[in-house]
Amino acid sequence: MGDAGRESGWPSMSQSRIAFDANEALDRIGSEVDLIVVGSGAGSIIAGLVAKQLGRSVAILEKQAKVGGSTAISGGVLWTPCNPLMAEEGVADSQERARRYFDSVVTYAGPGTSPARREAFLKVGPPMVEYLRARGMQFFRPEGWADYYDDRPGGEPRSRCLMAPLYDARALGPWAAKLARSPVGAGMPVHSHELPELYLAKRTWRGKAMALRLAGRMLRAKLTGADLVSNGAAIQGRLLEIALREGIPIVPEAPVVDLVVEGDRAVGVRIALASGERILRARAAVLLDAGGFSRSDALRGRFGPAPTRAQWTAANPGDTGEVLEAAMRLGAAVDNMDAFWWVPTTQGVDGRWPEGTTMPDGSLAPWTHHLDLSLPFSIVVDRRGERYVNESASYMEVGERMHERERSHGAAIPSFVVFDGLHRRRYPWGTALPGVTPKAWLESGYMKKADSLGALAAQCGIDPGGLAKTVERWNGFCRSGVDADFQRGGRFFDRAHGDPTVRPNPNLGPISTPPFYAAAMVPSDVGTAGGLVTDAWARVLREDGGAIEGLYATGNSTASVMGRTYPGAGASIAAAFVFGFVAAHHALGAAERIEAMLDRPAGGSAA
Repeated sequence: MGDAGRESGWPSMSQSRIAFDANEALDRIGSEVDLIVVGSGAGSIIAGLVAKQLGRSVAILEKQAKVGGSTAISGGVLWTPCNPLMAEEGVADSQERARRYFDSVVTYAGPGTSPARREAFLKVGPPMVEYLRARGMQFFRPEGWADYYDDRPGGEPRSRCLMAPLYDARALGPWAAKLARSPVGAGMPVHSHELPELYLAKRTWRGKAMALRLAGRMLRAKLTGADLVSNGAAIQGRLLEIALREGIPIVPEAPVVDLVVEGDRAVGVRIALASGERILRARAAVLLDAGGFSRSDALRGRFGPAPTRAQWTAANPGDTGEVLEAAMRLGAAVDNMDAFWWVPTTQGVDGRWPEGTTMPDGSLAPWTHHLDLSLPFSIVVDRRGERYVNESASYMEVGERMHERERSHGAAIPSFVVFDGLHRRRYPWGTALPGVTPKAWLESGYMKKADSLGALAAQCGIDPGGLAKTVERWNGFCRSGVDADFQRGGRFFDRAHGDPTVRPNPNLGPISTPPFYAAAMVPSDVGTAGGLVTDAWARVLREDGGAIEGLYATGNSTASVMGRTYPGAGASIAAAFVFGFVAAHHALGAAERIEAMLDRPAGGSAA
């Protein structure tokens, strides 16, 4: 497990389960460690584990009271081609096939998507998964969660994804209260990949069985007192348990406000506590895993596409960009800054949010419509009444197409989801169950309702002639089963999120049963896809391509290796893990271990 390292005085899980306040924690850590990790997202704890294995000291600083970053409130998936679970379950994959797929879908050409970074992501991912499993991390492969472009060369229809099983947060002791959790569906022990079946609880036997399984889990948890978490919280909960067991210091409520620089090298961070500022120095490096700037209107206005609003985002509450700005002041290059991880949401045309989006603590949790847009008897149109996207496509693609349409036609933000009475009887929407349309939605104007499409168009400000023409054409596609305009339902990924009882295409259903409904749709996001330019070793680069000594970055702090595309569920989380893993090895003098992974085929041991 490496040489005997410098001890920080931080208790291991076996010694203490006390959640220390920031001042006490920093006192225990001391004034200097080998590696400082800013943020506690996907790439952070794995970097800490590498440091521990190498016998080096580390501190993970989190500005929020909750630990886990954007990963903890996410769907909790890692998209990892050639992962060991695929091999164990007999799902054939290869580096060459994965590379062919990656290159066919990630077409953005920027420094973040360089060939070297692509190779690092693809080659290091599988042994990184083995590394985590060897330390107690648990994964399963959600069968049927296809690549988002499974019809492209090298696409995988069965699943290259990994998820964590349900996790009982009681194992964390007092630290359970420090684990970030999604505000949406809190307390529901259901995995992301199970939601499409759950959405069809009124339509299919599989949907009914899924609803019964969920009810059983909730009953068992109530009877046993289990604190079950799923998805991103299940990943970060397990990793937090492992980190505490290993004695890795994690400090909540320790916001980093600037980097400490000597010459041209990052040598530490400034931490702003209520009691005053503190400095923590890094002997080897600082690794930034602090997210992007989704919640900063100033930075969105400077870099983001127009129109854009921080209020639309569903990103981590701490995603405010000050760490990114600190690196930029040091001369760090940035790229792809107008790209976000888009997920459509809906709100009233007047900007008011619907009932069900305000949480008990007063915070806003916009709905993310990445599943329900795929269901039949619904379409998305701009204010001309025209479709412009495959509504069943990747949420990232829908957002990109919305902005492209806005730039070309000026009538797509907001767009409108139009559905009919059959859709409202059969499927959920937002927090409403099938067959239920809350009176408050209609009274507030969030959802429009009319007995004819013409009347609906008038309420929404949609061109009535354009909408009538679009619906007539759409209904013809529904009869033939082929969307000749945007190929909705043409991929396995599309069909996995449709209604199999609707034929001949589970994603197509005519807009023909009154009353008709509509809701305004805007491009929400779950984080930024652009950011600091980093190389294949996760070193932060300057505009001239030179590395800033002592400074590394991963996650949404960086210009993503995925560019402007989501190849499959969990692409951004997997990349954050990979480059956090790479960064720690390189920064702490063990780059040869990564080089060995790059030089050999996937599937070898990385314990």
